Amino acid sequence: MTKYKVLANDGIDQIGKAMLLEAGFEVFTDKIPQEQLAAHIGNYDVLIVRSATKVNAAIIDAGTQLKLIARAGVGLDNIDMKYAGMRNIPVVNTPAASSRSVAELVFAHLFSVCRYLHITNRIMPTEGKERFNELKKTASNGVELTGKTLGIIGFGRIGQEVARMAIGLGMDVLVYDYKQRNFDLVMTFNRKYAINNFKITLQGQKLNDVLSKSDFVSLHVPGGEEEIIGAGELNMMKQGAVLINCARGGVVNEPALLESINSGHLAFAGIDVFEQEPPVYTDILGSDRISLSPHIGASTREAQERVGIELAERIIGFFN
Repeated sequence: MTKYKVLANDGIDQIGKAMLLEAGFEVFTDKIPQEQLAAHIGNYDVLIVRSATKVNAAIIDAGTQLKLIARAGVGLDNIDMKYAGMRNIPVVNTPAASSRSVAELVFAHLFSVCRYLHITNRIMPTEGKERFNELKKTASNGVELTGKTLGIIGFGRIGQEVARMAIGLGMDVLVYDYKQRNFDLVMTFNRKYAINNFKITLQGQKLNDVLSKSDFVSLHVPGGEEEIIGAGELNMMKQGAVLINCARGGVVNEPALLESINSGHLAFAGIDVFEQEPPVYTDILGSDRISLSPHIGASTREAQERVGIELAERIIGFFN
C-alpha cells in the first residue's frame, strides 16, 4: 500500500502508533507549533490532534494532501468542521474512549469539595500543625453524596457514564439534554439493601428545573460560542449548590461563577477546563472554594490507550 503519512501533532499512545506502523503508515509525533503548522501540514495525509492544536481554515487550506482529520477525544470545537466539509475532508473522533475517565474526574472533584480535601491539602503541608484543629472543625462540615440530587446538563456518552456512577452512589439524577434526544424511559432502581429508591428521569426536564432542584450540577456540553452558565443560570441554582465543569472552557462565565461563590450563593465549584488555557482569568485559581485540575478529564493512561487504539482502527478502516 501507499505509505500514507500521519502527523500526530498532539501525540498518540504507543499501542495506537504501533498499530498504524504495522499497517504500513508512517507516523510522525514531533510537535509542530501552531504558528508553524500551516507551513508543514502539506506533507501529511492524516492529521491527528487533541485539544491543543487548532485546525482552522488556513491549516486546512495548507493541507493539500490531507485526506483525513482525526480528533483524539470527544469534542470537535478546535476543528473548523464546516470548512473541512467544504474541502471534502472527513473528520473523525473517538467518542467512547474517554467517557469513563472524564466521569471519574467529575466525582474526584465532587468528593474533594464535599469533604474539603481541596482546602486541607492546600493548608496542611505548611500550616497543618498550627491549624490542625481548625481544619478538622471546618472539614467536619462535609456532606455525603448519597441521597443528594445530581443535575446533568448534556446527556451524551459522558453524561450517561456520570449518571451510572451517581446511581451507584445512591444519588437521584435529573437530566437536561441540549440535543433534545427523546428519552422516553423513566428508570426506578429499588435495591434490597438500599436506604432509598434511586430514580433517573430522562424526559421532560427543563434547564431551569434541573438547575433549581439539584444539589450538584455537572456540565457535559460541547464547546462553542454559546455561554451555557452565566449569572442568570447561577442564580437559578440552589443556595449552597456545587457546579462541576469537566466539559469545555467558555461554557461557564468564570467571573460570574467566582462572584456567586464569593457571595456565598454557591458553596463550591470544580473546574477542569477554562475559557483560555493556560487560564488568563487567574482570580478563579485563588479561591479556596474551587477544586482545580489542568484539563485532564480524558488524560488517564487507560483512556489514552483506548483513544490510540480507536484512532488507529478508524484511520486504517478509512484507507482500507
